[in-house]
Amino acid sequence: ISLFVLLLKSTEEYGLEITNNGPITTGAQATVHTTLRMKNDSTVSNLYHFNWIYAPLILIEKSEQRLNSVINVTGEFPGTFPVSVWVTHRNCWLCRPVARNVTMLQITEFVTGNLTIAQIEDSRFIKHGSSSSMGAVTRISFCLHDPSNYFKSASFVYNWDFGDGVYQITKEPFVYCNYSTMGNRTVHLKVVAEWEQIGSVIHETETVQKTGDFTTALELLDAVKSINVVGSRETHVMENLSLSLHINGTPPLALCWLIKSECIPLEGEKCHLVAISGSCYNLSHTFSDAGQYCLSVRVQNGVTMLQTYHEIKVWPTGIQPAFFVLLCIVLVSVMVGLVLYTTFRSNTQQKDLVEVLL
Repeated sequence: ISLFVLLLKSTEEYGLEITNNGPITTGAQATVHTTLRMKNDSTVSNLYHFNWIYAPLILIEKSEQRLNSVINVTGEFPGTFPVSVWVTHRNCWLCRPVARNVTMLQITEFVTGNLTIAQIEDSRFIKHGSSSSMGAVTRISFCLHDPSNYFKSASFVYNWDFGDGVYQITKEPFVYCNYSTMGNRTVHLKVVAEWEQIGSVIHETETVQKTGDFTTALELLDAVKSINVVGSRETHVMENLSLSLHINGTPPLALCWLIKSECIPLEGEKCHLVAISGSCYNLSHTFSDAGQYCLSVRVQNGVTMLQTYHEIKVWPTGIQPAFFVLLCIVLVSVMVGLVLYTTFRSNTQQKDLVEVLL
């Protein structure tokens, strides 16, 4: 029972985080980092020792501080290898570990990295994941993953296949392309790295070559070009207003709308957010107060975003705009008539008074 209590206490008081920067290629170095976390501040003053198991990997370097430890390892063969660590009190190596953890390090014989897709928008490169806008300039880039600078003396050749029958060979890790038709494409890239090194057997200069094959899916969408709001710009309090939004762009689309007393740019998700699979969306709204309002609309797909605004006048209940104008004309006419009648009446009284005096 006491052993179980001791183990439970260690689990509750300590946490051990472990990470690695793999995957790496054979011959390169990987860094494995671990940090001891303590939930009880009273144990911070203790000293600890980090114990590693990394075989069959080869240890290059090891460092240890108060609450963390780092090792650099390399591997001569591809595979996925466990690297484990456990922590004991420094003055009691044979005591039960206070924490332990394990990480899996992937080693491959190929070049490691990834492909990214970006488009030029307002003189900036904007990443869209796997989506791209049809007709715009797209940059496809290869990012080499080489944390130990293993390929520092290598020269690279990049063989590109854009998935539409177009091929290109470059010495730079990026290309620019412009697709003119919508649809899905698969971009293939073969990377060839080559350098010279001293051989381990005959100790003469030999040429070493490593390759890597990479693939990414590219979805070509038509940009959101326009948003047309169809419907009345006037309504009454407690009257249902129906509007239709017609969108020129490739679905699926994320539509965000908001009605306020003024037109505002829509940012984030502080609006009515809906997903539509077509090019048309109908919305209805009932106003509880009269006044001037604005419908703000934002539409975006995987590559572009567009906003538009639609002003709405809300009248009080029962008052028609035409009737209101007519009522104003009648009131003005009555006021003018009263002024003329008063003036005429005053002139007549003055004339009668003059005649009596004579």
